[in-house]
Amino acid sequence: MTDVTIWHNPRCSKSRQTLALLEEKGVAPTVRKYLEDAPTETEIRGALAALGLKAVDMMRTKEAEFKDQDLSRDSSEDLLIAAMARTPKLIERPIVFTDTRARIGRPPEAVLDIL
Repeated sequence: MTDVTIWHNPRCSKSRQTLALLEEKGVAPTVRKYLEDAPTETEIRGALAALGLKAVDMMRTKEAEFKDQDLSRDSSEDLLIAAMARTPKLIERPIVFTDTRARIGRPPEAVLDIL
């Protein structure tokens, strides 16, 4: 089986549910607590490429930090990526990665098609 990594926030119910679903399917993912081990801008760009999304679509735009940093849905990709690297709380969670693909676990079952 392909290596699987999850950007995980143990305080998030969807993240916990996604991790449990992976384990239920026999997958033992590498767990990266991304709030403690924040991804770099390069890693975020790689995640966006694997997801096939724009930066704003990988962000928690309702977090206070989004507004506090004067960000908007129209902000540049570079600005949004820098904000996620600086403030990982803005990254949507969880994100599950294989070698070539990724999915946001909302709902948790969304990750199953990349396994």
